[in-house]
Amino acid sequence: MTQHIEDYALIGDLQTAALVGRNGSIDWLCLPRFDSAACFSALLGGEENGHWRLAPTGGRTCTRRAYVGDSLVLESVWETRTGTVKVTDFMPQRDRAPEIMRIVEGVSGSVDMSATIRLRFDFGSVVPWVRREGAHHVAIAGPDSVWLRSEPSVKTWGQHYSTRSSFTVGAGEKVAFVLTWHPSHKPRPPRVDPHVALARSLEDWESWAGRCRYHGPHRAAVIRSLITLKALTYGPTGGIVAAPTTSLPEELGGVRNWDYRYCWLRDSTLVLEALLSVGYLEEAAAWRDWLLRAVAGDPADLQIMYGLGGERRLPENELPWLRGYANSAPVRTGNNAVDQLQLDVYGEVMDSLNVARTAGLPAQPHAWNLQLSLLGYLESKWREPDEGLWEVRGPRQHFVHSKVMAWVAADRAVRTLEDNPSLSGDVGRWRAMRDEVHREVCERGFDAERNTFTQSYGSADLDAATLLIPRVGFLPPDDPRVVGTVDAVRAELGHGGLLRRYSSTGPSVDGLPGGEGTFLVCSFWLVDALHMTGRTEEATELFERLLALRNDVGLLAEEYDPVARRQLGNYPQAFSHIGLVVTALTLAGAGTAG
Repeated sequence: MTQHIEDYALIGDLQTAALVGRNGSIDWLCLPRFDSAACFSALLGGEENGHWRLAPTGGRTCTRRAYVGDSLVLESVWETRTGTVKVTDFMPQRDRAPEIMRIVEGVSGSVDMSATIRLRFDFGSVVPWVRREGAHHVAIAGPDSVWLRSEPSVKTWGQHYSTRSSFTVGAGEKVAFVLTWHPSHKPRPPRVDPHVALARSLEDWESWAGRCRYHGPHRAAVIRSLITLKALTYGPTGGIVAAPTTSLPEELGGVRNWDYRYCWLRDSTLVLEALLSVGYLEEAAAWRDWLLRAVAGDPADLQIMYGLGGERRLPENELPWLRGYANSAPVRTGNNAVDQLQLDVYGEVMDSLNVARTAGLPAQPHAWNLQLSLLGYLESKWREPDEGLWEVRGPRQHFVHSKVMAWVAADRAVRTLEDNPSLSGDVGRWRAMRDEVHREVCERGFDAERNTFTQSYGSADLDAATLLIPRVGFLPPDDPRVVGTVDAVRAELGHGGLLRRYSSTGPSVDGLPGGEGTFLVCSFWLVDALHMTGRTEEATELFERLLALRNDVGLLAEEYDPVARRQLGNYPQAFSHIGLVVTALTLAGAGTAG
């Protein structure tokens, strides 16, 4: 039986992450990085594509589960006929090798436990050779090797191309399983004591969460979302992946299935705002520095997304041996949207670096010259159509949001030069560009009869991204055009009280068949817009509803189906959790605005 997306919890080590189901099965894990091939791919296929289940014999889903305090250590509890047992799952922040540790502890009575592990490298397509070496079971195929042990040792055997264990735990007894990956040509890394690693992991996470300076309403939700964002950070570079998964569908049975294990520039401003507003200066600086490294080079080559280290080539492929989550094929790796022209990213980069500068992050000597280069290129390109924020695979259009972000790019350059007159740059030139973009958007992107900004020039369709117009400062919140846009977007794009991204889908519009769910970050933008336009009570009510959509451990996917009441899309989604944090800060009056 396919578990719902929201049935999964996240564990990770700041370089990769795993999804653990309510039934005790780890169904998704890429090693050694977020963007590596998966060794557990049951999430996108079946058990034959790799998983690791650890649960009471014959047990189905756990009775309850939760993270331990402000950490990414997961505890799942089963209450059975013969007793109660707890399984603690976590990934220690690694020194050398990535490891998953699963500690079984008897709480009361006596519980028979079973474990089944099927390692399938290269996204479920490669069955490894498994041998026993001392206390370990070792699985090797090509460049990958995985070492599995238990402490104390339990009965373990091979069966049907899987490794199985059975044992019994009584009250107070513990059995720890440790799975370690390393390159197959290198010696096995030294053993790590799982109980020491657990204590250290809890200490690390609690210490990190304790640095949060936000103490306003919904602090627990904010902390959980910040922990999730931290878990999606690739520690060695500071890049933040959009999600740790690929191809979780935007429509069950549909084809809108994309690989989100990369870093999008569109997230950069809101990420920096959120991190800086709550006191995480070190993480904000790391993200800013990743951004500067990634976008360095010819401005004409600026991409919308990059790999974890700033890699540019992310070729899209399909994996036909995986049937897809809930038969939603194809399963894809890589992302061809990397080659799209999305003019809004220039504004997002300029805005991000302006936020970093005004917040007092230490300046990078080359950053301003890079910004001038980007802006000079945008000056010659902003009048062209593009694929826009939502990465449509249909015809290019003059997207209003893209033009607004071109205005943002020029505006932030003007602000920077006004605040720092010693910097080089022609402030008059950027003012002229800013004024021209503003004038054109108001003339060609606004429908006066309906009193709303539209998705693109000459289109009747609406776009939730226009809700960002007051946030970025393009128009003040009390401008009648802003109020009209908020009302029109809510009326036309509303579905079950939440928001879709835009009015129309289909091959002639965005190049793809089928539809999608409501987009959660757009609903957070609606909360912000309602609050900014003076409707704080309505905003608060919607925010409370969005908080209620989180699963039992506080996680959100990209989208939500209000009819089926299910989360959709890649999971957990950084953009959704960024939206939650920024909106909570906005409602509390603690946020920063563009």
